[in-house]
Amino acid sequence: MSDCCSVPVNGDGTLSQCRVCGQKGRKVRRLTMEHLLKEPALARLADHSYYFCAMPTCPIIYFSNEADSYFHKGDVNVRVGLKETEDPVPICYCFGFTEKMVLDEIRERGYSTILDTIRAETKAGNCACEIKNPSGNCCLGAVTQVVLKGLNGHPRGLSAKSEEPAHEPFLRPRHASSRDG
Repeated sequence: MSDCCSVPVNGDGTLSQCRVCGQKGRKVRRLTMEHLLKEPALARLADHSYYFCAMPTCPIIYFSNEADSYFHKGDVNVRVGLKETEDPVPICYCFGFTEKMVLDEIRERGYSTILDTIRAETKAGNCACEIKNPSGNCCLGAVTQVVLKGLNGHPRGLSAKSEEPAHEPFLRPRHASSRDG
């Protein structure tokens, strides 16, 4: 869709700081909240700027200190991956990938194809991060972190099948037949 991978800049000082945990929030679009809040919570959505709290241990998902308005995990209709500790932990809301899916693929194959899949789907125009991801932002950073975490138990850049170096340590290796020159 639009510019979901851009990060809105907020210069509002304490208005963007979660009063529960003290973490500085990231501005979130109203459109994101309208798609993800459950009906009773949606009725409480005020006409003010809101922020997403990314502190994993904080129960707050969205907040507006200006409106004295706070939304918790129970107010949204999806699991918020960075606040979850048990499976399934979503990391890509557009295409349904979970942390476990990435880690299982790495254990089985020694690499992950999930980033390639997400990039291809995004290029094809099938991404909707701004309405499906609770942060309202692109998931590629979070997915990459999980892939790198999964590779900690594997030799970096090697395929479990061929032991051939990969061009990128978290993607499947390219074989001689697909290389340039």
